[in-house]
Amino acid sequence: MKLSTSEYGPHLKHGVSEGSLEYHHYASGHPISDWNAQQYDDFAEQRQQAARDLIAAIPTLPNANDRLKITDLGCGSGLSTSLLVERWRDAEVKGIDQSPDMLAQASKRVPHALFEQGDVANFKATIPQDLILANASLHWLPDHRKLFPHLAQQLVSGGTLAVQMPNTLPEPSHQLMSELAHKPAFAEHLSNLNSDREDLLTPTDYYDVLASVCEGIKLWETRYHHILDGPQEILRWFATTGLKPYLEMLPKQKRPDFEKQYIDAIERHYPSTRDGKVLLRLPRFFIIARRRA
Repeated sequence: MKLSTSEYGPHLKHGVSEGSLEYHHYASGHPISDWNAQQYDDFAEQRQQAARDLIAAIPTLPNANDRLKITDLGCGSGLSTSLLVERWRDAEVKGIDQSPDMLAQASKRVPHALFEQGDVANFKATIPQDLILANASLHWLPDHRKLFPHLAQQLVSGGTLAVQMPNTLPEPSHQLMSELAHKPAFAEHLSNLNSDREDLLTPTDYYDVLASVCEGIKLWETRYHHILDGPQEILRWFATTGLKPYLEMLPKQKRPDFEKQYIDAIERHYPSTRDGKVLLRLPRFFIIARRRA
């Protein structure tokens, strides 16, 4: 069910780049239902760490507008938006996302920001932005060779593009999802589930893509090791992101078995610590670039 903007709260309005609420990540055409903000925020502190590191690395913004204009592109539940408001208290901060549930949570978390329902893939700023931040959102989108220059062109001269993307497709957590989907017990339901998500480009490729329109480019990767209470917590971590389409396409009676087999496989690939914890390794790739004058 689509919600009206009035149901998001007083700080939410329709975006100029209005998009479908059901963003199709998968070639099967099966739409992912709305994201669950409450479950996503179960790991809020860990998820927010990469955004903190990204924002801390952003240099001082030249004030090209009367008031700094900042967009949080794919803002989710507002975890990154809150950090932007914390650092640039006098800026006009706007969050854009396609999920009604995420936007509702974001408007509660950051009441002083504006939020719009919009299509991240086709974002076009009505006013050139001083900063566009995309934290854990662009990895879902294809054709980065066109996307990144397009986003840079939405900035003022000297404006900053700051991006963080999980580089998780080669990780066991994601390889195991695909392997399970091909098992006979699940294949008949998941055979058409082919992810449109692409591998990230190489650092050299991202540099070349951005260098034509940007300068002051910084690229780096950080491997986070999140300490979780056990293998079942890895399932909970991804149940709101990477695992979500698998679980939604399965009949309800099949989901418990899929989850159990996923946890069993996780136990084999993520050894327990002495006190029963597991470390979830998450590589994340960072980009900061300034639009060339």
